[in-house]
Amino acid sequence: MSNTNIPSPPVWTAREKLIFRFFFLFFILQAIPLSVDFFKIVFGFNWFHISYGDIFNLTRLSAKFLPGADSFINWIIVAIIAIIGAVAWGKSKYKDIDYNQFYYWLRVVVRYRLAIGIIGYGFIKFFPLQAPFPSISNLNTSYGDFTDWKIFSMSLGIVPSYEAFLGAIEILAGLLLFFRKTATIGAVIILVFTGNVFISNLAYEGGEFVYATYLITFALFVLWFDAQRIYNLVSLEQPTAPNSFKPQFVGKTKSLRLALKTLVIFFFVFLYGFKTYSGFHHNPYQFPRTKGLAKAAGIYNVSEFKINGRVLPYAAADSIRWKDVVFEKWATISVRSDRKVIVDSANYEQVFKNDKDRDYELTGTAGRHYYSYTVDSANHVLLLDNKNPHYKGEQLRLNYSRPDSATIILSGTNQHRDSIYVILNKIDKKYPLKLSRRKALKL
Repeated sequence: MSNTNIPSPPVWTAREKLIFRFFFLFFILQAIPLSVDFFKIVFGFNWFHISYGDIFNLTRLSAKFLPGADSFINWIIVAIIAIIGAVAWGKSKYKDIDYNQFYYWLRVVVRYRLAIGIIGYGFIKFFPLQAPFPSISNLNTSYGDFTDWKIFSMSLGIVPSYEAFLGAIEILAGLLLFFRKTATIGAVIILVFTGNVFISNLAYEGGEFVYATYLITFALFVLWFDAQRIYNLVSLEQPTAPNSFKPQFVGKTKSLRLALKTLVIFFFVFLYGFKTYSGFHHNPYQFPRTKGLAKAAGIYNVSEFKINGRVLPYAAADSIRWKDVVFEKWATISVRSDRKVIVDSANYEQVFKNDKDRDYELTGTAGRHYYSYTVDSANHVLLLDNKNPHYKGEQLRLNYSRPDSATIILSGTNQHRDSIYVILNKIDKKYPLKLSRRKALKL
C-alpha cells in the first residue's frame, strides 16, 4: 500500500500528536469488544446455526470491565488506559509515525464499529421486535403500575409502522457509514437520531443512555473529520476544498480490503437482516415461544376463591385472594391481586434464547405476578414458576379442569403450600387497540 501524493500535507504539532494518541487508543479500546461478556457471547452459540439474537449480541458488545448493565465507570477505565498508553507512546520510537495514515485507519475502525452498532438496533426495529404489541396482561394492567420506561416501550409497540420507520433510518445511516464519501451524512443522521434516543432514555429512565452516548461519541468523531470544512462552506460561505488524503490500495492489499468489506456487509446486513426477518415471523425474542394451554388465552374473572377450604369473598385490598387471571397465548399466566410486587427493573436491551430468560412481559410492571408454566396434559396439572427474579423458587402446583370453553377450575397448592381452589370465568373483552382507532367501535 502506498499513499497518493498530497499537495499540502497537514503539519501535526506536538500537542495535536499527544491528543491524537489518546483518542486513538481510547476509540480503539472502545471499538474492540474488551468485555466480560465477550467469551460468553462469542463461544455461547453455534456458528453453524447462528440466530439474529446472536448477531445482535455481537453488535452490542462494547468495552466492559464490570458485569451487568453498561456504566460510565468502564469509560473511566478505558480513559485511564488510553492516557497511560499515550504517554508511553510519546516516549517510544514510534512517536513520529505517519499521523495522517493512522488517522485514516482510526476513522475506518470507528466508522465500521458505529455502522455495526446502529444496524444492530435498526433491524430489530425495522421488523418490530424490540417493542412488541402489549401482551394481554399488559393491556389489563393499571397505567400507574408501569414504570416510565415500560410506558414508552409499549407506546412504541402499538405503532409498529412507526417503529419500522425508525429502524429503516438506523439501517440507512449504518449503510452510509460503510462508504467513506457518505460517512459524514451517516454520522449526522445518527447524531440527530441517537441524540433523541439518549434524551428519551433520560426522560423515561431507560437503561440505554450509556450505550447511546457510546454511539454519539463515535458519530461525533466521524463528523469531526469534515466539521471545519462544513462550517466554512455553510456558515462562512467560503470556498472549501475536500480533504485530499486517500490511501492507494494495490495488488493483494486491494483484494483483501474488498473481501473484508464484503464479508462485514454480508454478515451484518444481509445475513442479519434475513435472520431478523425470519425471527420476526417465527421466534420474536421478547415473549416466550412455548405455546400455552390450548384455547385458553384471555382474561378471566375470579368468581370463587378458597384457601385451605375457606371461601374468601372479593376485597380490593386482599393480598391473598386473586382478582383476575390472564392466560397468554404462550406459556405465561399472570395473577392480579393486592399482593406487593417487587418490580424487575431490567430496562436495557437483551436478546435471550431460552423462554425462562425472556422477561419483557413483566419488567417495569407492578400489580401482577407472572408465572411461566408447564402443562401435564395427561394428568391435567399445571406447574407454575414465578418469573420475577425477586421471587426465585416460588412455585405453584395446580390441577385444572375445563367444564366448558369459558371456565377453568384450578385446585392445588400455592407458594406457601396452602391448598387453593379457584374458579375462573373468561371475560369476552374487546380491545380498541386491536379493533380500530379511527372508526366507531361496537364493544
